[in-house]
Amino acid sequence: MSKIARRQFLQLSAGAAAGCLVHPGSEAQAQELSQITEDDPVAMALKYTHDASTVDPALRTQPAAEQSCVNCAQLQGNESDEWRPCAIFVGKLVKANGWCSVWVPKA
Repeated sequence: MSKIARRQFLQLSAGAAAGCLVHPGSEAQAQELSQITEDDPVAMALKYTHDASTVDPALRTQPAAEQSCVNCAQLQGNESDEWRPCAIFVGKLVKANGWCSVWVPKA
């Protein structure tokens, strides 16, 4: 299990909580969701980008050769879709090739 510094944990928790507060109890269907933008406040707090290949490896909390939304446990929806719902960005769609600092490997 990786070690996360207390400050980083608090930052990530605050970002995730903000995402929950923006759309509490939202149960929208995928076709009703909008695509997240990189300038969205929650996306910026969690360092989200549409292209995982542009992420500095030093920003990654866990060493992994290839981290992207498509291999993150938080990503939901159909595997063939380019834009899919994410448990972190409630009410928004993220790009399957994207990345954020809350990336967790699929089990």
